[in-house]
Amino acid sequence: MGYGRGVMDADVLPGPNSPLPPPFSALTAEVHEARMRRALRQAALAAEAGEVPVGAVIYHRDRLVAQAFNQTRTLKDPTAHAEMLAITQAASALGDWRLLDCALYVTLEPCAMCSGAIVLARIPLVVWGAPDPQRGGAVSCFQILDSPQLNHRPALLGGVLQDECSTLLLDFFKSRRTANHDHPTTEVPPP
Repeated sequence: MGYGRGVMDADVLPGPNSPLPPPFSALTAEVHEARMRRALRQAALAAEAGEVPVGAVIYHRDRLVAQAFNQTRTLKDPTAHAEMLAITQAASALGDWRLLDCALYVTLEPCAMCSGAIVLARIPLVVWGAPDPQRGGAVSCFQILDSPQLNHRPALLGGVLQDECSTLLLDFFKSRRTANHDHPTTEVPPP
């Protein structure tokens, strides 16, 4: 399975090889995978809507309190990432902007914007499937969730169902490229 920093180096942050903090230390790999599968179902809904297929769910202890998928095109809102929508839902469900005792599961490593929101919401555990070496804000490109300069550093678990999460994204973009190749736009670029 090899969960770790999102680059599969088998350690969990903060600190190499440190255990997950309570109440998350009791969670098994099967629990993490089941929760990621729920996030994958959200990502599939995004793909069906023509959105980049990223899904997120938030659990408060053992209770699902939020689930969302990317909706930037649908809502015409560049901040409508799955994580941002799920954080808003969870804060509303819990009646607090501090999402203590919560775990965020997302199919793609959070970007810089979402990582900033995760820090502000004080989410203690972030779990993702596929790493994002080009835009990852957790550890791959930017180390926002591992920054000692910030007042909150969640535990990180990357690579959960990485193959499934990556395949969903790769298939979506392959399909999009094929559709664009078969039907090139006829729009005239602005002067």
